[in-house]
Amino acid sequence: MAIEIKAPTFPESVADGTVATWHKQPGDAVKRDDLIVDIETDKVVLEVLAEADGVLGEIIKGEGETVLSAELLGTLNEGGAAAPQAAAAPAAAPAAAAAPAASAATDSEGDEQLLNPAARKLAEENGLNPADIKGTGKGGRITKEDVLNAIEAKKSAPAAAAAPAAKPAAAAASSVVLSEGDRVEKRVPMTRLRARIAERLVEAQSSMAMLTTYNEINMKPIMDLRKKYKDLFEKKHNGVRLGFMSFFVKAATEALKRYPAVNASIDGKDIVYHGYQDIGVAVSSDRGLVVPVLRNTEFMNLAQVEGTIAEYGRKARDGKLSMEEMTGGTFTISNGGVFGSLLSSPIVNPPQAAILGMHKIQDRPMAVDGQVVILPMMYLALSYDHRLIDGKEAVSFLVAIKELLEDPARMLLDI
Repeated sequence: MAIEIKAPTFPESVADGTVATWHKQPGDAVKRDDLIVDIETDKVVLEVLAEADGVLGEIIKGEGETVLSAELLGTLNEGGAAAPQAAAAPAAAPAAAAAPAASAATDSEGDEQLLNPAARKLAEENGLNPADIKGTGKGGRITKEDVLNAIEAKKSAPAAAAAPAAKPAAAAASSVVLSEGDRVEKRVPMTRLRARIAERLVEAQSSMAMLTTYNEINMKPIMDLRKKYKDLFEKKHNGVRLGFMSFFVKAATEALKRYPAVNASIDGKDIVYHGYQDIGVAVSSDRGLVVPVLRNTEFMNLAQVEGTIAEYGRKARDGKLSMEEMTGGTFTISNGGVFGSLLSSPIVNPPQAAILGMHKIQDRPMAVDGQVVILPMMYLALSYDHRLIDGKEAVSFLVAIKELLEDPARMLLDI
């Protein structure tokens, strides 16, 4: 029995997705709950799993194609039945029927079977013969990137014919030793997530009256507190490590309560004041910057904040963050310091009104009570939408965070 493989049901905020990767090909054996295909949206990558044991049948939506919510992607032949392509092999060639379906031929050249629909379409549009394309995918399958490399090689063919001793095509240059004068380029399609990030950054800068205010913080009190209690903290909270981010999240939460405009957003001609603190924490992943959200941080303790951030980090690396974890948020914290950034101006994440930027901790000479003292200092940056937040509020908000972190007891005493 053929089972339909459908795209996940997208939330209202996601219009469509793109088929990122087929992890199985027609004829491949599939076990229940095996990962079959990834669907990339402008927020997260969604995984489509097998509903039963069987063999992957037809792929209807190839890599790179756009899909709508719950749209048909392909079919799965339940129970291990042979794939349609293998069943259609000529009866006069029994050996071919026993061979893996990926190597069964549908035409005289036997190469069409090795292309997914997106790669085949690209090859046809550029007049390429699949037999002339070297496949680098599993089992020699031809990927979309292989076709793109073949297109680049075809463009450079006239020059190669005129000069037989010419250097290899740029697409293959990564596998050869380059000599002086080689100018290598590699062209890859932008992922939906990266494209969406770009759109939102441009949108933020063009639609907001964005301004950034700066301050600096003496990190010694927090560092001393962490050094004194980190082992006890980790032991008590089942391996959760005490980092700096939890202190910043709690300080920002308290400051947001005091200055509600920083926690607000603009909706049309209305200002929406949020009576809760949902703080997004920017996390870097292979697919780009993602911002999972800590919900109701006003009710979270340091261990809960650290544990949730650690879990989000693992999910971001594995591409397993859910839509729910990525949507919403009333304020964002970005820590460029982990990459060595000393100072930067973060860009607000709309429709939020502000974002806090953390930076590298660096020893600097500071004047304390008339004496020069070496202290571990960090620059803080608050970018904000000046349409909603006045300069006085922004500066006062940043000063509140500075005071709370330089004297952590304030957070416990609520002063």
